[in-house]
Amino acid sequence: MTHSFSTLKTIKFIIAFVFITSGIMKLINADLADFFVSLGLPYPLEVMYIVAWAEIGCGILLLLNKYIRQATLALLLIIIAAILLTKIPALHDGLIPALFNARLDIVILALLIVLYRQRGVSH
Repeated sequence: MTHSFSTLKTIKFIIAFVFITSGIMKLINADLADFFVSLGLPYPLEVMYIVAWAEIGCGILLLLNKYIRQATLALLLIIIAAILLTKIPALHDGLIPALFNARLDIVILALLIVLYRQRGVSH
């Protein structure tokens, strides 16, 4: 039982680290603003800021062990959108390069699914 708890805690920490770092970078890096504009989304800068604050907020909730299921669901939506908008189009460069570019997103997606499916983390 202790091993399982420790594993979940590690998964939460890894996910929180990735998303808090990603959110902060969106707020401080002008190149990411240009990237969001290039995606062709409506209101790209507003979307970027909403995503950034959601990533930071949900990451903090995971670290605090609060609203785990809700935070995980929000992050699942963000990572799925990121894969659809940025990784699927990379298939035009070939399957192996696309998989290489998507490898970290796929790992985070898998960790989020593991965390979401856990019982007793619905704080």
